[in-house]
Amino acid sequence: MGSTIYDYDLVTIGAGSGGVRASRLAAGYGARVAVIEESRVGGTCVIRGCVPKKLLVYGAHFAEDFADASGYGWTVGQAQFDWGRLIDNKDAEIDRLESVYGRILREAGCEVIDGRARLADPHTVEVDGRVLTAERILIATGGRPHMPAIPGIEHAISSNEALGLAKLPSKMAIVGGGYIAVEFAGIFRALGARVTLILRGDTVLRGFDQDVRTALAGEMVRKGIDLRCESIVRGIEKCEGGVSLRLAGGDLLEVDTVLYATGRVPNTEGIGLAEAGVALDAKGAVVVDEWARTSVPHIHAVGDVTDRINLTPVALNEGRCFAETVYNANPMRMDYENVPSAVFSNPPIGSVGLTEAQARARHGKLDVYVSRFKPMRHTLSKRDERSLMKLIVERAGQRVVGCHMVGPDAPEIVQGFAVALKCGATKQQFDATVGIHPTAAEEFVTMRDALPDPE
Repeated sequence: MGSTIYDYDLVTIGAGSGGVRASRLAAGYGARVAVIEESRVGGTCVIRGCVPKKLLVYGAHFAEDFADASGYGWTVGQAQFDWGRLIDNKDAEIDRLESVYGRILREAGCEVIDGRARLADPHTVEVDGRVLTAERILIATGGRPHMPAIPGIEHAISSNEALGLAKLPSKMAIVGGGYIAVEFAGIFRALGARVTLILRGDTVLRGFDQDVRTALAGEMVRKGIDLRCESIVRGIEKCEGGVSLRLAGGDLLEVDTVLYATGRVPNTEGIGLAEAGVALDAKGAVVVDEWARTSVPHIHAVGDVTDRINLTPVALNEGRCFAETVYNANPMRMDYENVPSAVFSNPPIGSVGLTEAQARARHGKLDVYVSRFKPMRHTLSKRDERSLMKLIVERAGQRVVGCHMVGPDAPEIVQGFAVALKCGATKQQFDATVGIHPTAAEEFVTMRDALPDPE
């Protein structure tokens, strides 16, 4: 059957990073495209994720900048912080970006439809009483915060609400140990809140390199965050002036606000995927092959809804690969090796490649290089903060397979080294590269002494 019998060549459900990229490229290649979004164009990253979070990170950093200035001869007057003004300015920027994304879709020739979509059958989508037929359907509905079923969870907020609180908390509990939890802990602590971070694990950021985890946890404690590892919240109750958390073991913790950052789940409920024959995994994520095809060949999925690597640039690349393959006769597959990532904690983390544990499992013998030092900026500010840099090299071929950093500008620095890892650079090529002095980044090309092998 040809596409002419359908209303559209492509209907995309979800106008986040992956859906927008796929749709505008497909339209540019001549496809008739409709994009359905029930909330705001831009998705998690632009509206309630990376972008507003990074703006709050910038805002929080001024607290330390003002404190550090005196070591450099500056006398700063009594600093005053207005949370409401920061939130208003952040909201205005998000509104601007949302309008930009909507314009990008419209100018590409996509029809943008407001409403909640549901698959009626494998080629039919219903949205608020309207029926659309499509040759292909792209699921790009992303994910949402997971709120566990514990007594009183209705008194907690998620990252969505944390980005727009009416008032800055003075005492805050954050439950979770992943990147969202540590980022918000850094933001609210720097802005003056007393922050308690409660997590089940032995330390923060499960899945990251162990040295990175240990280094960040130490810096968070040094900055005044109360880290409660191997701890579980049994229940939450309202109390005078806030909420009371009952921890395993009977401890009570009273705070103004409790934020749950205990993971995210794919947005696949109630949109007719099972009825259309689309297979989901145990977590509710859409199962796809390397070409982003679901169990129904003409239904595709990209981004967080597939629960592979849940990062905005990955969703963008998956969307591009889909459009190139299907609508431009240019088959492309996403390469998930050496995808760099950042955690905008305080201090931040940049990481690309394998952790030491992953590298030992895959390559056996390693040469591991670690450097710990006080950032040059703090020689005069006297701030008690240390950076960590780590290179992991597979011994047989001397290829650098992991590059990790905790410290100021880590994400900016590691982005460049991600290119080197993608090119298969060796330790000898790192050594032959002249450093830029004085920078922290030069440390990655001047590390000469590997650690002794573990016993």
